[in-house]
Amino acid sequence: MTVAGRASRTARTGRAGPRIGLLVGGLLLLAAIAVLGMGIGARHVPPAEVVRALFDHQGTDDQVIVRDIRAPRALLAIAVGAALAVAGALIQTLARNPLAEPGILGVTAGAGFAVTVGSALGLAGGQAGELGFAIAGSVLAALLVAAVGQRSPLRLVLTGVALTAVLGGVALGMRLMLPDVFDAYRFWSVGSLAGREQAPLALPLTAIAVSLLGALLLSRALNALTLGESVALTLGAGVGRVRAAALVLITVLSGAATAVAGPILFVGLIVPHLVRRPAAGSVPWLILYTMVLGPILLLVADIGSRVLLPTGEVPVAIVTAFLGGPMLIWAVRRYGAGSL
Repeated sequence: MTVAGRASRTARTGRAGPRIGLLVGGLLLLAAIAVLGMGIGARHVPPAEVVRALFDHQGTDDQVIVRDIRAPRALLAIAVGAALAVAGALIQTLARNPLAEPGILGVTAGAGFAVTVGSALGLAGGQAGELGFAIAGSVLAALLVAAVGQRSPLRLVLTGVALTAVLGGVALGMRLMLPDVFDAYRFWSVGSLAGREQAPLALPLTAIAVSLLGALLLSRALNALTLGESVALTLGAGVGRVRAAALVLITVLSGAATAVAGPILFVGLIVPHLVRRPAAGSVPWLILYTMVLGPILLLVADIGSRVLLPTGEVPVAIVTAFLGGPMLIWAVRRYGAGSL
């Protein structure tokens, strides 16, 4: 190996060291917050008892609460947080817009519209029915947006915004005319983790896990795409295939997360901005960091939702909105309204 080659390898290793350390620190923080969160609620459980419930279950009341209710809820928060954060990183990279978030593809509006239609037809009763309609609606909406706006990132964003407005308006009209539909819809429309852990989650959680792996595999190709389509083509990247694969991943991640937890905004916007500086322009590291910080943010928001009111819970989407509002103002001031 030449001196220049050894120097280049040493430089890459030197850059990777702090990044790996930050990633490991994030994983340890995620584990600590998850254990702490599983002990917080109407009945306090010490962290040591939470660990015993997970690894040395003896059937005590505290351990049953942790294993049957709080651990599935924490797992759901981790999956939804990672899905929304990674979907946000992908759509910002694909659209080359730092203010983009998964909802601009019409996924949230499509899920809400489908749940409304299913309730009007009497087919979306219960969590399983809502889950099925939400997934179908999000996929169909994203496919329509991709088919119309696939030629350019700007056209993609504009198509998503237009479809969101149309579906949102039609769904709102249906809910206003049909009070029973409104009553059924309002429980799903506010993003929350409370009670959602009892729904059939095997399929959406598996889809999220596979899509997160797919995002990691696609991240190197997206790295080339950030340099511009001409440069990406020169480097041998299939721009069309990469864009199509990214759209599929965004749809599955945000659609599955919205279906199981309802609309939770700002996670896909906030998290990529918080990790963009340590990622230093590397899409693979951006995906890894968002995959860790997204669950941390949603776990913290979920803990806040349980302790803010002494008489009940605040939906986690309201907590993330309080966190995301100031972040959106900061992002607009930094990048300018022209990025919208």
